[in-house]
Amino acid sequence: MTSIGEPFQPVKSAGRTLDVLEALSGSPQRRSLGELARTLGIPKSSLHGILRTMIQRGWVEADLTGTRFGLGVRALQVGAAYLEADDATGLLGGVLDDLATEFGETVHLGRLDGPHVVYLAKRESVHPLRLYSAIGRHLPAHATALGKVLLAERPDEAVDRLLTWPLTTLTRHTITEPAGLHAELAAIRARGYAVDHEENTEGIVCFAMAVPLQSPAVDAISLSVPAARLAGQSEERIVAALRASVGQVRAARTLLAGA
Repeated sequence: MTSIGEPFQPVKSAGRTLDVLEALSGSPQRRSLGELARTLGIPKSSLHGILRTMIQRGWVEADLTGTRFGLGVRALQVGAAYLEADDATGLLGGVLDDLATEFGETVHLGRLDGPHVVYLAKRESVHPLRLYSAIGRHLPAHATALGKVLLAERPDEAVDRLLTWPLTTLTRHTITEPAGLHAELAAIRARGYAVDHEENTEGIVCFAMAVPLQSPAVDAISLSVPAARLAGQSEERIVAALRASVGQVRAARTLLAGA
């Protein structure tokens, strides 16, 4: 039996099935057979069989016309099981609650996933004007405070291996060039936190700090504030609260380790 990490030949049918799941998870709209076939480069005849099998198993659902497809309830069950079993989401739940209560703004727990950051948990803002986000959403790491603070945990050469240049532009503020990103990461390492100045979403400023559950860190917490409201929530106060939260996590881990 091949051990994990040893070279192997991927199973084509399994790869195609996973490609379908990833394509459907990346779109809020149901997608047609033709759209999926063009996106994935899979012949329609083969893709139709894969979709029928996945529908039968509950991984994919079709609309009433049977022509457009989206994720099924089985995907939700597996995603929920992942979060329930994840140590970070359990350990940081109270921290997220406290930050949301103190500021009334959107709070996230994010994890680095290759060149992206994925939201594992969130607490909603109490205000009508707020950042749109969803659990499981992937965003380019270079364009978010969560992603940048986690990239800064790694040396520049490791960051360059993770990313594909030129980087995706999300707003006119997004950093896309190597020199600019390297300088930004150096500044983050020096001050210990990251700021996203409308780099991911126009009108939203986000502050993030890595949570040292492992080294280098893969998890971070953030607080997002509309730029129009930032005057009432000073950077110093937000950063102090994030530092206190990370310190709280360190203390909890120390107690658990000594128990």
